[in-house]
Amino acid sequence: MRILIKNGHVIDPQNNRDDILDIYVENGMIVEIEKNLDYSGGEIEVIDAKDKLVVPGLIDMHCHLREPGYEYKEDIESGTRSAAVGGFTSIACMPNTNPVIDNQAIVEYIKVKAKKVGVVNVYPIGAITKGLKGEELAEIGELKFAGVVGISDDGKSVMNSALMRRALQYAHMFDTPVIAHCEDITLVDEGVMNEGYMSTYLGLKGITRAAEEVMVARDVILSEVTGAPIHIAHVSTEGAVAIIRHAKARGVKVTCETCPHYFTLTDKVVDGYNTNAKINPPLRTEKDVEAIKKGLKDGTIDVIATDHAPHHIDEKNVEFNKAANGIVGFETALALGITYLVDKGILTMQQLLQKMCVNPANILGLNKGSLGINKPADIVVIDKNEEYVVDVNKFQSKSKNSPYHGYSLKGTVHFTIVGGKVIVRQKVLL
Repeated sequence: MRILIKNGHVIDPQNNRDDILDIYVENGMIVEIEKNLDYSGGEIEVIDAKDKLVVPGLIDMHCHLREPGYEYKEDIESGTRSAAVGGFTSIACMPNTNPVIDNQAIVEYIKVKAKKVGVVNVYPIGAITKGLKGEELAEIGELKFAGVVGISDDGKSVMNSALMRRALQYAHMFDTPVIAHCEDITLVDEGVMNEGYMSTYLGLKGITRAAEEVMVARDVILSEVTGAPIHIAHVSTEGAVAIIRHAKARGVKVTCETCPHYFTLTDKVVDGYNTNAKINPPLRTEKDVEAIKKGLKDGTIDVIATDHAPHHIDEKNVEFNKAANGIVGFETALALGITYLVDKGILTMQQLLQKMCVNPANILGLNKGSLGINKPADIVVIDKNEEYVVDVNKFQSKSKNSPYHGYSLKGTVHFTIVGGKVIVRQKVLL
C-alpha cells in the first residue's frame, strides 16, 4: 500500500518538525517527508490533510485490555479498535488479567492474539509479583525475554518494601522499566473516594492523599538507593507532584505519568453518587488539578496515559461503595488534552505530543513516537479545532463507563494509520 499525505501541518517533536509538509509511505514505512511531493503511477491513496495536523501515532503506556479472563468488559480486538479511533497506534496493557501476565505463556498468548485480531501495536506489561499477590517476585528475566516492555502490579501496590527494592534491582539488570502503582492500602482503609468535603457531604468513606504520597516517597527513595529507574503511575495529588519534582532535582531516575481525568475533573463530579467518576486513585480537589497542570507544564510529569479501565454496566450500576474503579479513556484522551491543556495555553501541541508520543516510547524502549524516515508509518491526522459532543453509546469499547458523556470537546481523529495500513479513514473505523 502506498500513501501520500498532502498539505498537512506536520508536528514531530522528536525530529523538530513543525511545518506544512507531505509524507510518502510505502511498504509500511515512511519513505520521504518534504514539501510538494509528487508520486504517481500504480495504486496510491492520497490523503488531503489541508488545515489538519499530521502527527506521530499516540502511545498509551498504561491501559487495560482485560483479556484474558475478563472479555465481557473488553478484549484485545475491541480495545485496539477503541484505541485506533482515539488516535493511539501503540498501547501497553497492564497485567491484572486472569490469569495474570506473570509468565511466558500469557505474554505469548497476548502477542499472538494481538497480531491476529488487534488493529494497533500491543505491548504486554508483566507482573512484578506472581499472581499480583505481592509475596514473591515473578520471573522478570523470563518475562523480559518473552517480550514485555515493563513490569507492574498495577491495580495493587507492592506493600513489601524489601520486595520492591529487589524488583527494582532485578528489573534494572534486564533493562526493564518498573511501573509503580503507589497506594498504601492500610491508609486507604476501605475508602472509596477522595477524603475531603465531598466525601463528608456524601457520607462516603474517604481516602487520604497520604495513601498515594507515602508510597510515591518510598518508591522514589528505593530508586535512589538502588540507582534503578522507576516510573510512577497515575499521579493525582499535589504532594506526589512535589515529591517527584524534588527527586528529579536531586537526579533520581524517576519518571511519572498522569491521566486526563486528573487534569480535567475534581471529586465534585462524584456528587449524586456518580459511579462513572469512581476511579483509583480517586478524583481529587481543584488544588490538586492545578498542581497536575503545573507539573505537566514544567516537565515534572513526563507522560499522559489513559489508564483505560473498562467495566461492564452491571459493575457500575450499583451502590457507590460496591462499584468497580475505573473509566474508559482511549476515545477522549487526545481531545481532553487539546481542550484542557493546549487551548488553555498550559501546553503547546508539541509539548502535548511529547507526553503522548515521544516520552512513553523512550521510557518503554519502543522504536515509535516519531515520524522518521525509514520508521514504521504510525501516523494520525487530526482536526485540532473540530468540536464534538461525547456520546458514550458511539464508543468502540465494549464498556461505556466514562464521566465525559455530554461534554463538548475539541480535536477529532480523521485518519489513523498503523504500519502503513489505514485503520480509521475520514473518522470511520474500517
